[in-house]
Amino acid sequence: MLHGTTHPDFADVARSLKKILPSNGPGGGAVCVYHKGEKVVDVWGGTRDREGTPWEEDTISISFSTTKGVASTLLHMHADRGLIDYDTPVAEYWPEFGAAGKENLTVRQLMCHEGGLYAIAEMVDHASEMLDWDQMTRRLAAATPRHVPGTAHGYHGLTYGWLVGEIVRRVTGRKSFAELIDATIARPLGLNGLYCGVPKDQMHRCAQLMAPAFDVAPEKRKRNTEKSWKNARVWGQRLNKVGIRYNPVESLEALIPPGMDELSFNDEPFRAASIPAANGFFTARSLARMYACLAQGGELDGVRLLSYETLRKATEEQNRGAGRVVPISMRWRLGYHRVFAVMARVPAGFGHFGFGGSGAWADPQRQLSVALTVNSGVGTPFGDSRIARIGGAAVRAADRR
Repeated sequence: MLHGTTHPDFADVARSLKKILPSNGPGGGAVCVYHKGEKVVDVWGGTRDREGTPWEEDTISISFSTTKGVASTLLHMHADRGLIDYDTPVAEYWPEFGAAGKENLTVRQLMCHEGGLYAIAEMVDHASEMLDWDQMTRRLAAATPRHVPGTAHGYHGLTYGWLVGEIVRRVTGRKSFAELIDATIARPLGLNGLYCGVPKDQMHRCAQLMAPAFDVAPEKRKRNTEKSWKNARVWGQRLNKVGIRYNPVESLEALIPPGMDELSFNDEPFRAASIPAANGFFTARSLARMYACLAQGGELDGVRLLSYETLRKATEEQNRGAGRVVPISMRWRLGYHRVFAVMARVPAGFGHFGFGGSGAWADPQRQLSVALTVNSGVGTPFGDSRIARIGGAAVRAADRR
């Protein structure tokens, strides 16, 4: 059973959510859609944990890489205020960063994944270091790029958030990333579910992540990780022999640091940390409203996040072609990627999807925004068919309206 409200024109979106919720076993989710500044879908259902606790309207769920879209929007807002220039070297804002071949690496190159700093597996000794912001920024400041910045692109699956977040912290007096999200985006838009670093008094709202990959004993998770590395090496050799340049080992180096199989995404220390590429906890309602503002040209209900000009720069396509970490073309903007939707085209769309199935995006041409949060399943680093199905239903409804 779903709860919430749906405009009759968008009934297919609610039906799509009902279809993707687990029919047997625990798991839940929420969808929110805005069209032309109006909230037309705001529904939720299923369960938030294994005990069967119902998903509620204020339930927040880990949304993995969907967090990158929020982090990117935060940086663009400070660029809009004249504090950051996309073509200025990062070291101008973060002096320690200007080492090991990164002296001329620009903000633009970081935001479209051309910085070559994706190989987190060689930067940390254990994944638990990701809970320490200062440790991670020190590691990144000392890191050597995998390629000359600007000459290739490779998805910065885990490192992106600290890179972008530290730039913003440096130009704002080093406030915490969680505070910046709250003060700059959440409070102005009246959002009650946009966290990257969940406050202690909001922990009770967190949905429990439930997925086969994480529901096994630690020993089996470790064996599965070892098997993934072995398979990546084998396939890397095979692809190289037939002239395909993609190496799956680089994908794992970007996404699986040592000890990742020992990290619990449901523990309070992980939820409380700020990992702006991976551990945002959101309601679909908050994500959709943020993107609705961008879909409306940067302003919603009298609140302006971005100017038209900055929004135009932020959403211009920067590169095409398969990357060194993800072997498909994401058509990177500055921190956002293209929109995938079933049976629909969204050429002007931009946003970010996440491992675990979540996603959120804006389409200025249709003045449409869509957001999905879930807590079961894993999919790919860029979500799975669930967000594409929800998005397709929303686009078709908007086009019929």
